[in-house]
Amino acid sequence: MSGTDDRVAVAASGVWPEDVEDDETAVVVNWFAREGRRVEEGETICEIQIEKVSIDVPAPVTGELVAIERGEDAELTREDVLAYVAPG
Repeated sequence: MSGTDDRVAVAASGVWPEDVEDDETAVVVNWFAREGRRVEEGETICEIQIEKVSIDVPAPVTGELVAIERGEDAELTREDVLAYVAPG
């Protein structure tokens, strides 16, 4: 990969329920994909839990999962980035 500018963020805000307050936290429950693996757009790559509700997090684009920023059991907020995918 030529650099980090072409990476697409997997943002928590993309799956954050509208009825959950911005200051609430979620927890990463499980990663189904690993760094370096090819993922398909829409494929569930991880699962987070907010207020006892499990939410599947899809890959935003087809490409390589190049970085996981929040590992399993990590807390996150609406503003956090879970991972990055390099399109291709």
